[in-house]
Amino acid sequence: MTKHSRRYIEGIKDIDFEKAYDIEEAVNILKQFPSCKFDETLELSFNLNADPKKSDQIVRGTVVLPHGTGKELRIIAFCKDNLVEESKKAGAIDAGGEELIKKIQEGWLDFDIAVSVPSMMKDISSLGKILGPRGMMPNPKAGTLTDNLSDAIQQLKKGKIEFKMDSGGNIHVTIGKLSFDKNQIVENAKAMISAVQLNKPASIKAGFIKKIVLTSSMGPGIRIKLS
Repeated sequence: MTKHSRRYIEGIKDIDFEKAYDIEEAVNILKQFPSCKFDETLELSFNLNADPKKSDQIVRGTVVLPHGTGKELRIIAFCKDNLVEESKKAGAIDAGGEELIKKIQEGWLDFDIAVSVPSMMKDISSLGKILGPRGMMPNPKAGTLTDNLSDAIQQLKKGKIEFKMDSGGNIHVTIGKLSFDKNQIVENAKAMISAVQLNKPASIKAGFIKKIVLTSSMGPGIRIKLS
């Protein structure tokens, strides 16, 4: 059984966990919750009426959060020499082909996302065992495998994130920091909810989203009204 601090126990006294709150109300609750010594991450969790065992009910997509996630992404680009400078100007911390691949094979992993042009996939396939388990392998569905590297990098820098349903039919995704302005958090949350709704599988007729919860790193989970 999880043991909570006195700070936590005092903070949840006025929260009705049986109630679903408006997004604005939920944000207010988390902002008023006793603070920690660090800037907490905010996460939205979705429980979906979708069967992850059925290929036509897999929920996956991307969305550009209006105000980003609050994290400065370190992006690398796999490309030929003619695109190296362009990729770096767009915001990549490193770019290249064979030398970059070798660098990663030797243990360098100081980056968050990798993008690539399709023509490099044969070369970077050797990195599958390294990048695959970490969810870093370039993928067309995530927008990280593309001929337009500059645009992909800039979109990621602006707050583009990928979301995917897990084996339990849930989606967990970061939507910002608790230090964000209330309106910024609300706009990010609404953008995320809309993106999930837009990716509703055609085979699911009704009751797609069963539950949405907003929480912070050290705060309680606040249920959000589905409307």
